[in-house]
Amino acid sequence: MVNNYSRVLVWFRRDLRLTDNTALNAAISESAEIIPVYILSDWKNSHLWTGPKRQKFLCECLESLSKNIESLGGKFIIRQGDPVRELLDLCQETSADAIYLNHDVDPHGKKVESDLRQASPLPIHGFQDAALHSPEEVIKPDGTPYRVYTPFSKRWLPLPKPAPSGRPESIPTPKDIRSLPLPSLATWNLKESPSWQLPKGGEKAARDRLKSAISKRITNYDQTRDIPSHPGTSRLSQDLRWGTLSIREVYQCASKLESLQYLKELAWREFYFQILHHFPEVLHLEFNPDWRGLPWLDPDDKLLAWQTGKTGFPIIDAGIRELLQTGFMHNRVRMIVAMFLTKDLHLDWRLGEQFFAQHLLDGEIASNNGGWQWSAGTGADAAPYFRIQNPWSQTKRFDPQGKYIKTWVPELKKISPNLFQAPPADHQPLTPDYPFPIVDHSEERKRTLDIFKHHKEQKS
Repeated sequence: MVNNYSRVLVWFRRDLRLTDNTALNAAISESAEIIPVYILSDWKNSHLWTGPKRQKFLCECLESLSKNIESLGGKFIIRQGDPVRELLDLCQETSADAIYLNHDVDPHGKKVESDLRQASPLPIHGFQDAALHSPEEVIKPDGTPYRVYTPFSKRWLPLPKPAPSGRPESIPTPKDIRSLPLPSLATWNLKESPSWQLPKGGEKAARDRLKSAISKRITNYDQTRDIPSHPGTSRLSQDLRWGTLSIREVYQCASKLESLQYLKELAWREFYFQILHHFPEVLHLEFNPDWRGLPWLDPDDKLLAWQTGKTGFPIIDAGIRELLQTGFMHNRVRMIVAMFLTKDLHLDWRLGEQFFAQHLLDGEIASNNGGWQWSAGTGADAAPYFRIQNPWSQTKRFDPQGKYIKTWVPELKKISPNLFQAPPADHQPLTPDYPFPIVDHSEERKRTLDIFKHHKEQKS
């Protein structure tokens, strides 16, 4: 094999694995030596778009990746600070010839890549890795992007999908390169909570979850995905977010199981990727211009009740408490919880989007934004504003025995599940230590319809 380079950097970001890593495999095939590197952010104490649980999971992913690289003869280099400066300094220190990376799908990551290309005197080799298809691949016949999921999915599903590649046999890294220690929560002045029940981070744990998904979950996904008390979803979302699993391998496994509904969920993921790519303003504005300027209420104690799982609506409180303890919330419950914030409390969807981003291990900027705008009725292919989910009837439909609610709201363990399906008839809390519902859903539903209708008339 003839190498194009003597020594190159491979910059890891949201691709924290060795198996089927596009940039890593390309670098190994084209260079004699590989310098694997991760650049830590240098913020402290708090961040708008991440939080302690997510950083804990990241730390475990980095530790796992470091051990895997060492097992193949390499060394994982950790630096911290401005990524462009740190990468170029490392190139100069090590006499590297080029930088290899997998493209980010988010605006910030794309901006950093652009800055790196402008500042680097060395070649930058970028690869598509986080998605099966780039946003430019799946467009309408007239060359414009899709705004509605169904026609997008009809175009996306039949397209030939790239096959996964293998795992490298060795990673030859030069000796004596300076590295920071692997990070811990203390790196960002964060602390761990004893109440957390987080999944293990890293490629091995992710591959174990993939085996479980293949054998138990994806096969019956269509029948069980909406039942929050049942392990009926793949639970691979955090692994796709951090890249401890390859999307190509996940797609290949699901295809062999002929799970069309699960494949459609993967299409939703890439639908939101392309929405964010073509319409980056959605991070700040409603996708649908008709709903820009809606009169959201100012945050008050009701927001805090929602954020702490103390609204008096059992299904809402169960979802928030699951999120706070595990960094995960069942997808069906995410929709109920999000619509409650925007349609029952009349609070800005951006408040919920940020809260989810700080707590969800699988918090994908594009999907999180898309999901919140869908629930608010303002987004791409969103639920119409008059479709307002009723938390009581949603409970009756998806958690009729109250198993999910009783798992996460222990105050209600001895309460009949029938009482979770309607407001308290006696106008008293279900238990002395559980709050009375903070709003009347039927009244707030009418108010929402009036707000949206009035706004629409003003825009006309």
